[in-house]
Amino acid sequence: MSVLKKPIISEKMALKNERPGNKQYAFRVDLDAAKPQIKNEIEAMYEVHVKTVRTMVVMGKKRSRYTRAGFISGKSSNFKKAIVTLAPGEEIDFYKNIQ
Repeated sequence: MSVLKKPIISEKMALKNERPGNKQYAFRVDLDAAKPQIKNEIEAMYEVHVKTVRTMVVMGKKRSRYTRAGFISGKSSNFKKAIVTLAPGEEIDFYKNIQ
């Protein structure tokens, strides 16, 4: 089973890739994934060379709303995020298969 869940495509990550030099990409990964597993999977899937992998666990946000039945509160799930830095001169194109 894959440790990568999906890429995180946001304005902040787009700004990091506009700067010259090493490209950085963010991925949502499995909570039990280790850095070597993430590195090996990205290198195999996208055929690039990974320089570094940084990981963090993002805590879920508290959510609340008022409904006809009353006040409902809950929490979104925690998830793990990996910031991957590629070797100089390499990049990942997430949109190449869109027609």
